[in-house]
Amino acid sequence: MRKTLRWLLSLVVLIGTFSVGSASAGAATAADPAAGKDIKDRILAVPGMSLIEEKPVDGYRFFLLNYEQPVDHRRPWKGTFKQRISILHKDTNRPTVFFTSGYNLNTNPSRSEPTQLTDGNQVSMEYRFFTPSRPEPADWSKLTIWQAASDQHRIYQALKKIYRKNWIATGGSKGGMTATYYRRFYPRDMDGTVPYVAPNDVRNDEDSAYYRFFRNVGSKECRDRLNGAQHEIFERRGAMVSRIKAWAKENDYTFKLAGSADRAFELVAQDLVWGFWQYHLESECDQVPATDASTDTLYKWADEIGGWSAGTDQGITPYVPYYYQAGTQMGSPDYEEPLLDDVRKYPGLNVPSTYVPRSIPVEFNKHDRAMRDIDRWVRHRSSQMLYIYGENDPWGAEPFRPGRHTEDTAVFWAPGQDHGARIATLEDDDRAAATKMVLEFAGLDHDADKKKPERLTKYDRKLDKPRKQTLELRP
Repeated sequence: MRKTLRWLLSLVVLIGTFSVGSASAGAATAADPAAGKDIKDRILAVPGMSLIEEKPVDGYRFFLLNYEQPVDHRRPWKGTFKQRISILHKDTNRPTVFFTSGYNLNTNPSRSEPTQLTDGNQVSMEYRFFTPSRPEPADWSKLTIWQAASDQHRIYQALKKIYRKNWIATGGSKGGMTATYYRRFYPRDMDGTVPYVAPNDVRNDEDSAYYRFFRNVGSKECRDRLNGAQHEIFERRGAMVSRIKAWAKENDYTFKLAGSADRAFELVAQDLVWGFWQYHLESECDQVPATDASTDTLYKWADEIGGWSAGTDQGITPYVPYYYQAGTQMGSPDYEEPLLDDVRKYPGLNVPSTYVPRSIPVEFNKHDRAMRDIDRWVRHRSSQMLYIYGENDPWGAEPFRPGRHTEDTAVFWAPGQDHGARIATLEDDDRAAATKMVLEFAGLDHDADKKKPERLTKYDRKLDKPRKQTLELRP
């Protein structure tokens, strides 16, 4: 399971060059009589929409909102819950990017890469069952990819009346999966979909792609150095676990879900090589400790790469909805590094059910063919889909693959990149082609005289700082 507590996703983008209330806003008013009303009033006029707060941000209006959703979209009369969303409003005359991380909502304004490229608005959604967007009482059987896609569909339907230009769905990692699933179930909503580093676990019980990946990623020298450091950390398990116990006691951390500090140690330590390739480049391999490094050095390196807090109840609990989905419908790569067989104490520990309270039943539905259906649809019937992957990202071992008969689809690989791959990290020709696709999805003209289409915003330090893509365990 991928321990990524401080790597909360969002691919972010650049700030626009003109502010709300500019000449472009006046043009929008002429085209849409309702645009003369304040945008907040228009948004809050949507049935079921309520304001949490508005936060100041240069060049935009940023709203945190609650939107009332059915617990079960098939039986909407059975009850509702409040789902958090945010709107980074630029202008109703600009395209809109529908971003979701697949996890909690980022309550601070930021821009995804497609929002940067298109100088558009951005709507973001908190995935259902992530607190506080959780029904009470929680019927976990309603946490499915179709129910979540239907959440997104209702939000789009409600806001399309205000934001009438083109829409693009995007997200990274689990957010990229979310964008793909949404497109499959509601293919006519979006004008384009841009998933980043999205895993595609078609068969939950078939993980050979991950074993091949770790046998070949990077150089042999780097692989050997990583494997040596990880194995040495296991060899010093006693000293490591003693440190973890003392640290947990000092910070009031507990290990009820993992079962013990020793089991929590193994959960984190067995993912260190995966964690390195997920969030680090091969050029950083010289920073991996040697096998004769001090225990303190190895302990701190493991904390940096994996995060010992990821094995605690406090670290796991916020991500229970993800683990539940991985264990019931989306699947997870049950990869266990063979080089650790002689030091591993708990084979089979690193599975989704470990991370979910025992009061919530977790059983993979082998009869649910959703993943295979989505894979077939992407391969044979998808359109306007642009996938971005990192060459050295473990999650790219099982990618989505639009086929040659699909329309306006592409997959681009960023050389040497990790789970933070984005259009900006592609090689020049690929970056130009991907940028052109996004602009076309957004319904924007690009300068045909320029061989390399350019993004429509300037970099903004506050809004566009790249953030790590999150993916808890192996979906």
